[in-house]
Amino acid sequence: MRQNHTRAAAVQNRNKLANGDNGNGAKRSPGRPRSEESRQSILRSTLKLLKEDGGFAELSIEAIAADANVGKTTVYRWWPTKAALVADAFSASADAELRFPDTGSVQTDMSLQMRRLIRIFRSQRGKLVAALLAGGQSDPELIAAFRDQFLWPRRKQACKTLQRGIDRGELPPDSDMNLILDSLYGPIYMRFLIRHFELEESFADEICSIILNGAKTPSLSPQPK
Repeated sequence: MRQNHTRAAAVQNRNKLANGDNGNGAKRSPGRPRSEESRQSILRSTLKLLKEDGGFAELSIEAIAADANVGKTTVYRWWPTKAALVADAFSASADAELRFPDTGSVQTDMSLQMRRLIRIFRSQRGKLVAALLAGGQSDPELIAAFRDQFLWPRRKQACKTLQRGIDRGELPPDSDMNLILDSLYGPIYMRFLIRHFELEESFADEICSIILNGAKTPSLSPQPK
């Protein structure tokens, strides 16, 4: 009987904890942990100050911490450098928009995501991207942060999208994914940065049509004997 009573009490305690009871009759407060709220506040302040204070060079961790109402140590707890914070702030702001759909067509999936990227580049956030890329040419830390926080996570998602196309037979099994992705996104970055032609959302459809249809064609290069 004692064993059954002990086991029942243990189950009851686990259920209380699962329901938010801390064991003293008090419930845990709902919502995100305070630390996560501080983190989101820091990201919002970073984007806000980047627009107000003249870009990356003028931005300081002290100003971000003050605007977010946190200490500098709280900022450095998550981001070792200003570059990492700025890259993460932009990446977080665009994360939901730049997720790849799964419509059953690799060309449609890529085109829709690329259209969203162009939309961001044409918005106020595009100025932030341009500043990150420009600053990164003389600041290895900054360009590395942009690659780590923004480029590589989305490239990994893009590879999964292309792999679905391969699995469905839309692309050859031996497709060079890195070459395909560079060919798809390279023209967007070129028009965005060089501005020799207008960067319109419809440009994504044109690129996908040329590159992905071309990727379906067997290579015409002579094979070694």
